Amino acid sequence: MTITASQVKDLRERTGLGMMECKAALTETGGDIEGAIDLLRKKVGAKVEKKAHRTAAEGAVAIHVDASGHVAALVEVNSETDFVAKDEHFMQYALAVARTVVAHDPRDVAALSALAIDGGNVSVGQGRNDLVSKFGENINIRRFSRYVTTGRIGRYLHGRRIGVLVELTNADETLARDLAMHIAASRPAYIARQDVPADVLAKEREIFLAQGAESGKPRDILERMVTGKVAKFVNEITLLGQVFVKDPDTTIEKLLERTGAKVVRFVRYEVGEGIERSATDFASEVMAQVKGV
Repeated sequence: MTITASQVKDLRERTGLGMMECKAALTETGGDIEGAIDLLRKKVGAKVEKKAHRTAAEGAVAIHVDASGHVAALVEVNSETDFVAKDEHFMQYALAVARTVVAHDPRDVAALSALAIDGGNVSVGQGRNDLVSKFGENINIRRFSRYVTTGRIGRYLHGRRIGVLVELTNADETLARDLAMHIAASRPAYIARQDVPADVLAKEREIFLAQGAESGKPRDILERMVTGKVAKFVNEITLLGQVFVKDPDTTIEKLLERTGAKVVRFVRYEVGEGIERSATDFASEVMAQVKGV
């Protein structure tokens, strides 16, 4: 039996799956579209599992803040390719996940996956499976953060790759956004010096001492040099010690002192950070997929 292009197109529109998969299903069911849909539904679960081992280091971050402005969520959803991450359906899903986190306060990704999206009949996990089936890529929710406060929540998205939430007290909306933008650009690791772990400081001091030992300078001078370098290092990795990106003549600490605001906490996500990416080149990956088909 000959399978027509219109049949394949119809099945693709109804299932969101790839052309070759749809054609194969129609061939197996003798052109019966409803039968092909049932067949594909049976195969989807296995397909999702097969792709779960593949590295998903691309993707998008999304932010949702409730109507009160006091509850917010930042999520990262990963895909294998940037092409999929730019797709409107992928972005809509990421936003839906953020809304679900705000609404239900799940304890972890597993609990989040079981929740219904916007109170409907589709769970977060099923939504993920549907995207895997549609795009043929591994897709997963990597992490999320949820803030609840009586103060102010600043938020900032840099495209779809960097997202920031910052909680403040005694701050207006402009300052909250400015600080979120600053955190996105300057990527501090801690709020203040006292938040930096002792072992981190000790490690940097050891490195600076080893570097300075080759200079042949007296120990007391070397100690002063190392103390200065450690202080500079602390300023670079702490929010309060950093120079404000919008005003190089002031630090964040001085800015907050001037306004009377205080940073309670912040979180910054950058898509794919810390994920070990596969070294497989794109051409090889395409050829592997073609041979698989």
